[in-house]
Amino acid sequence: MYYIGIDLGTSAVKLTLTDASGAVVKSVSEAYPISYPHPHWSEQNPEDWWQGVCRGMEKLLCGVDRTDVKGIGVGGQMHGLVMLDAQGEVLRPAILWNDTRTEAETRYLNEEIGKDFLQRETGNIAFAGFTAPKILWVKKHEPDVFARCEKICLPKDYINYKLTGAFATDVSDASGTLYFDVAHRRWSAPMLQVLGIDESMLPRVYESADAIGVTRLFGLSAVVAAGAGDNAAAAVGTGTVRAGQCNVSLGTSGTVFLPTDEYVFTANPALHSFCHANGRWHLMGCILTAASANKWLTEDILCADYGEWEQPPRPENGVFFMPYLSGERCPHNDGDVRGAFLGLTHAATRLDLAHAVFEGVSFAIRDCLALCPGKVTEATVCGGGAKSRTWMEILSNVLNVKLSVIDAEGPALGAAALAAAAAGAPFAVTPSVRSTITPDPDFAAQYAAKYEKYKTLYPMLKAFYKEETV
Repeated sequence: MYYIGIDLGTSAVKLTLTDASGAVVKSVSEAYPISYPHPHWSEQNPEDWWQGVCRGMEKLLCGVDRTDVKGIGVGGQMHGLVMLDAQGEVLRPAILWNDTRTEAETRYLNEEIGKDFLQRETGNIAFAGFTAPKILWVKKHEPDVFARCEKICLPKDYINYKLTGAFATDVSDASGTLYFDVAHRRWSAPMLQVLGIDESMLPRVYESADAIGVTRLFGLSAVVAAGAGDNAAAAVGTGTVRAGQCNVSLGTSGTVFLPTDEYVFTANPALHSFCHANGRWHLMGCILTAASANKWLTEDILCADYGEWEQPPRPENGVFFMPYLSGERCPHNDGDVRGAFLGLTHAATRLDLAHAVFEGVSFAIRDCLALCPGKVTEATVCGGGAKSRTWMEILSNVLNVKLSVIDAEGPALGAAALAAAAAGAPFAVTPSVRSTITPDPDFAAQYAAKYEKYKTLYPMLKAFYKEETV
């Protein structure tokens, strides 16, 4: 028997075929474009996602007995707004998680509706990337689109809709909309009133491993799971499902993910309190730019090879990088701030810039970890950034945490596990540890001192960009 996990990412969709033991048999990836039509905007055409899935399926299933494929699960980029008309056709490009056009709507929700109300109803406050501010933006700026909208869903739910015809979502992905009652795992009627939408426009809510239907596309007859948001799917794929565990993901964005057995009303609203794909909950801190900063510097600016940066860390180089290329979510909730290099001299080298990116993203992850309850001493790491041994050494020392680098497919493997569960099959995820890195006391002390300087820089950047936007 086989199971398919689909990871609907920001730059590409990755499809993974696993066997009944959870071993990866085959993986393929299909890229698609991102549109930036205006400053702070980030959009994609949902049809591009679907065509990527279709192309990937044919490649993945080539040479496979399709009758042996029993289940499909999708994990996907969170918070994106997909709007459909009465016929299920896309009304406008999807507004993505890293789109920060909604600063005015976010302020309205936090200041006029009120953070206390939002936390009471949803467990969270408003961030520019969440879905609710996007709905208010469309309502204000594109009233004709809003008037024609009959269905609102999230990116991975659109793929499930195309696969099965079922209009469904799961609790983990719904948690990031800001109109979902995380504590009670249901849509929040008071928040729907605030947004001016009806529950009939929204998908039916399932637990992540629930079956929502069967797809007969691609020559298959396979159960389709409700699936999960990418971070919850990655947590399943890395085995981060028990309270006390911690996973750090370094993908396009970066996250700190901590499972909890109970719903936690966090005292610090910069942390997200979401439902987990395992039927429980989790806390999460999210930064908007992680491995994408390394990709930007390496490919777009320096036109270098990634291996060039695999040299011993040099915390004494004096160069700082502020990783706010798309604004920042945790802990600052600031869509206006932008990235910066500081401390540059004539002596600064390409390597100094690259390592400053590694350090700056690691410092931002430390900002998130500092808000989490309890002390984290060990964590798993996944995502594209985890491929760099040097970056992992820097991250371990910045966090002063032992890291286990997971050799896994992350969200795709977690989605396959959910597919197996939906099909009624046991599927134990036992991630393979590629390497273990323990912090060095001397390096950790140097990075602790550098982190203290790093923390003084955001207030200066904030003031600068406040003046720019006045």
